[in-house]
Amino acid sequence: MIAALLILLGIASAAAAEGCPRGSLDARYCDRDGDLVADVPSDPKQWIDPKTIIFSYAPTEDPAVYVEVWDDFLKHMERVTGRKVQLFQVQNYAAQLEALRAGRLHVAGVNTGSNPMAVNCAGFVPFAMMAGAGGLFGYEMEIIVPAGSPITTPEQLRGRTVAFVSPTSNSGFKAPAAILKADFGLEADKDYRTTFSGKHDNSIFGVVNGDYEAAAVANSVLKQMAARGAFDPRAIRSIYRSQTFPTTGYGHIHNLRPDLAAKIREAFFTYPWEGTALKKEFVDQDRFVPISYKKDWDVIRKIDAATGVTYDCK
Repeated sequence: MIAALLILLGIASAAAAEGCPRGSLDARYCDRDGDLVADVPSDPKQWIDPKTIIFSYAPTEDPAVYVEVWDDFLKHMERVTGRKVQLFQVQNYAAQLEALRAGRLHVAGVNTGSNPMAVNCAGFVPFAMMAGAGGLFGYEMEIIVPAGSPITTPEQLRGRTVAFVSPTSNSGFKAPAAILKADFGLEADKDYRTTFSGKHDNSIFGVVNGDYEAAAVANSVLKQMAARGAFDPRAIRSIYRSQTFPTTGYGHIHNLRPDLAAKIREAFFTYPWEGTALKKEFVDQDRFVPISYKKDWDVIRKIDAATGVTYDCK
C-alpha cells in the first residue's frame, strides 16, 4: 500500500514537473514556451495590479543623477498606463535584484551581467534595450589605465591590481576576467590582484585620480560621463576593447497583470526621445527596441558558464 502510494506520488510529481518546465529558472517559475524567462502565472489570482508602478534603473552611478534624467519618461509611462509611476533609487545591484524578487519593484533597467540572475531568480522579463540609429545597440568592455601609465597592453597587467565593479557585472568583472584568462593567460588573484569598486563611476574616477592601476568598465558609461563633463577623457587611456555586448535590459516582473504589462511595453516603444533629458544623457541612443533574452543574452550566458557562474537563488 505504501509502495503504491509512493509510486502515485512520484507519478504526480513527475506530471507536475512536466506541466511546469523551468530550465534554470527558480522553482517559483514556469517556462512553458521555452523562451528562458518566467511565464505569467496561469492563475489570475497570482497576478499583481499595483496602483503605483515602481521603476528603477541599474545603479551604474550615483542614483540621484538619474532622477531628472528619467522624469519625463516616467511621466510618459503614467500617461500610457493610467497609473502613478515612482522612481526607486537602488544603491547597488543586489538591492535591485532583491526588490524584484520580493515584488517591491515592478519595472526596471537591469545591467547586462545581472540580467541572468534577475531572470532566473526574480522572475524578471526583459523586453527592451536602448538603441541608436538603425536600431543598433550594445556596448564594449574596455580596460582603462591612467594616461601616464606605463601599461600599454593587457599582458602588462601581470602583478598589477585591476579594479572591477562587482562579481555580477558583465563588463565590470565577468567578461574581463574571462577574457584576461582565455586570451592573455592571466588568472584573477593569481596573476593579478583584484579589487571591487562597487560602481562603474567609482572605477573610472579611481583611474582618473590614479587610485587604481587599471579598471574594467562599460564604455557606454565612459561616454555618458564624459559627455556630462564628469571627467576629462584625456586623463585615461584604453588598452583593450571587447566585442559588443547587449546593454541594460528593460523589463517587468513576470506576474504583472497582462494588460498592464502590455501598457508598460507600449510606454517604452512609443516614447518620443527628441529634446528630452534621457536623450541628453544617452547621447548615442534615440529609441527602445525589442529584444530576446534567449538570443541577445546568449553570449552572456556562455561567459557565465565558462567562468563557473551559477544562478544561486538562495
